[in-house]
Amino acid sequence: MLLYARGNENEQLSKQDLKQGLCAALDKLGARKKVLAVPPDFTRYHSRAGEMTSVAWDYYGKSLTDILPALGTHAPMTKTEIRRMFGDIPLELFREHNWRTGPAKLGEVPCEFIREVSEGRVDFSWPAQVNRILVDGGFDLILSIGQVVPHEVSGMANYNKNIFVGTGGADGINKSHFLGAAYGMERIMGRADNPVRQVLNYATDHFAKEMPIVYVLTVIGTAEDGATRTRGLFIGDDIQCFNLAAELSVKVNLEMLDRPLRKAVVYLDPGEYKSTWLGNKSIYRTRMAMADEGELIVLAPGVSQFGEDAEIDRLIRKYGYVGTNRVLEAVEKYDDIKNNLSAAAHLIHGSSENRFSITYCPGKLSREQIEAVNFRYASLPEMTKRYDPKKLQNGFNRLVRGEEVYFISNPGMGLWAFKGRFDNQA
Repeated sequence: MLLYARGNENEQLSKQDLKQGLCAALDKLGARKKVLAVPPDFTRYHSRAGEMTSVAWDYYGKSLTDILPALGTHAPMTKTEIRRMFGDIPLELFREHNWRTGPAKLGEVPCEFIREVSEGRVDFSWPAQVNRILVDGGFDLILSIGQVVPHEVSGMANYNKNIFVGTGGADGINKSHFLGAAYGMERIMGRADNPVRQVLNYATDHFAKEMPIVYVLTVIGTAEDGATRTRGLFIGDDIQCFNLAAELSVKVNLEMLDRPLRKAVVYLDPGEYKSTWLGNKSIYRTRMAMADEGELIVLAPGVSQFGEDAEIDRLIRKYGYVGTNRVLEAVEKYDDIKNNLSAAAHLIHGSSENRFSITYCPGKLSREQIEAVNFRYASLPEMTKRYDPKKLQNGFNRLVRGEEVYFISNPGMGLWAFKGRFDNQA
């Protein structure tokens, strides 16, 4: 059932608009005794989910007993991040999700279904896993809050991905990531209907029908000066609100280019991007835009590690961003990467497949560390002086020396593609 829908590519929803929309939807639900909020973590700071969670807390008061940030594989939020994103909500309401320990299993998507939707590329079943609090917490409402935007694993972020991946377990996360990589990231990104989403929808339809989940979904755009604009808010308890949000997100977040990019510069906000696991959105979201033999330059002042946890970090350092074939060979030969398929998927996603060069300019990693994982290295101070993110506008820029660069201030806010390449992936 659709509870609220407002938005178009020219809309500019204010904080008050979002509050009124969410409260109107919650009014339709009636009184609730015990509410869980599942917002994203700090990597989705610009989603407005922090504000929406605060509105829900104000609305329900003591009935909102728990907040579980949907970390997925990400590092836990710090108190500083919680305060910045969620304001003055009491810290004792926040729960920490650990993707490696103790998820609840709701059911198993059969391998026959996954083999069919993946066109035979993978042949395994998939466990529908969620954080145990969703099952054992006794909630009569679970508010899944977040932003719909093109995504490298699920095509479009959020909806039931927020539940099954954001609060999921290691096996489910590993296999969902690998399914998307094996099918082809470029065939998935920017498309609401794809094998990963079909698996998540199967799990929702077969195993989660009785869970009292309501989805609160925003669509956020970025202006040329880097400022964000909230273009839509969609709230409901089924796929209809997601489909409406995804349709708008394609209009708002997909930058379709008439020609491939010879040189692109992507800036990673140090408050959001501390690892290549997150920072490689600069690669994922531009792969379909980059010209053959082009150059992608990543300004990464906050990047100090590769993975979001110690084991993933070790695997990235060990195997590197070496392309699909070599990663798949490693999966066949070595148990450590075979047992961490999300890491294998990430290594595939983060490679240019030797089609264009990737130059990383990290604030807290050395030349030796960057080159060891198969990226090029350049000095952050030198490249920031040459390509100053404070002076560049999103989109094409002609520099004083005649050089043309395409600038992206936050890769997490969209998807960039050359029209001919995007259409050929359909």
